[in-house]
Amino acid sequence: MAIIAVIDDDPDIREASALVLQSKGYEVVSATNPKDGYDLITSKKPDLIILDVMMDEPDDGFFLAQKLRRENIKTPILMYTSISKAIGMDFGSGELVPVDEFVEKPISPELLIQKVEILLNKK
Repeated sequence: MAIIAVIDDDPDIREASALVLQSKGYEVVSATNPKDGYDLITSKKPDLIILDVMMDEPDDGFFLAQKLRRENIKTPILMYTSISKAIGMDFGSGELVPVDEFVEKPISPELLIQKVEILLNKK
């Protein structure tokens, strides 16, 4: 089964995501910050990355996604965000934010599984 990395500084989000994903048979590895997340990604080579936008800094997730793409790591990235609600701005995938999909937190278990399955099937 696929390995999914969840990189988020919120322990509740990490735990809830892991519970939902593990209930569907996925192996979940997690980190709480961009540095540990990067180390986890390069060592475990997950099939999918779930990445929070805001961690220690408000744009940590964006910078980590950019770093991964610069290093030619093509693993699909699902980005968790609550920032669009806070600032009223929608983000799209692209060069500035090189992720495959954005989802607004909180995310329902059903939507999480749906997005994960779509991204894993694209890989």
